Amino acid sequence: MRNWESLKQRYLQDDLPIRLGNLASNLARIKSQSLFEVNYGLVENLLIESKFFIEWTAAEAEVEIAAELVQLQIQLSQWESRLSQLWTDIDERQKLSEASGLWSDKVLDWSGLLA
Repeated sequence: MRNWESLKQRYLQDDLPIRLGNLASNLARIKSQSLFEVNYGLVENLLIESKFFIEWTAAEAEVEIAAELVQLQIQLSQWESRLSQLWTDIDERQKLSEASGLWSDKVLDWSGLLA
């Protein structure tokens, strides 16, 4: 079991743009790793970790971004809850990959790290 409190303390040391960048990175990893059937456990862990990242970040974000982050957290929860069903279908994993990539781009844009 992961030590979430330790991760939280380390994560919260970064400024908001870096935290959003880390979330975007997780989403990009979900995009790339969900294409490979052997990465079920990795993707499952990334979904869980990303939900925590949102929980630890949304309160400090602008209202509009926070609202979008809540929508993303709902999407992550939906993927997590049906991951075992969608994992056996390559088309569903492709949809997961594409959607997580779009979210990654959006969150990276919010971070302002590329500006």
